[in-house]
Amino acid sequence: MLLTIFLTIVFCAAITLMLISAVAFVQNKKFFSSAPKEAQAVTLDREEELFLGARKIGWSLMIFSFLMILGVGVISIWDGFRSGYSFWQFFIRFVTIFTVYKIYDMTCFDYFLLMKFKFFQFYYPELESVYSNRKYGYNIKSQLLKLLVIFPGASALAAWICTLFMK
Repeated sequence: MLLTIFLTIVFCAAITLMLISAVAFVQNKKFFSSAPKEAQAVTLDREEELFLGARKIGWSLMIFSFLMILGVGVISIWDGFRSGYSFWQFFIRFVTIFTVYKIYDMTCFDYFLLMKFKFFQFYYPELESVYSNRKYGYNIKSQLLKLLVIFPGASALAAWICTLFMK
């Protein structure tokens, strides 16, 4: 269980690094695909870099964060194989990682970074009008659907696939 907690922290750190890299350094409008449609509509393309080399730093950090996420997956599966995990042990590991991540996403990114600290609005001031009257950043129904249905389903599928290779 200690490894699962560690992997969950690494997963959340990797996602945070990816988000900061995309928003602050790369500044590509394509990364706003999960944002509400009204935010996507007002987001402007950034032709100039924040500073010389910002995009290179951003892409390097994004590649590093992607490798961290991949590493979390590989280590969680490898350790499960090594330890002879059952379906339920794999499922609990995967659903723990995804659930903690989604709760972290909803509180840290959507509430604190977006609504309280206005991190996104600092780099994209045009978003201020979209989020000024909201109490919560993104669609709560979509977030809860992921938290309560999609991530447990994906965890069950991944656990089932892992147990197929155990035999």
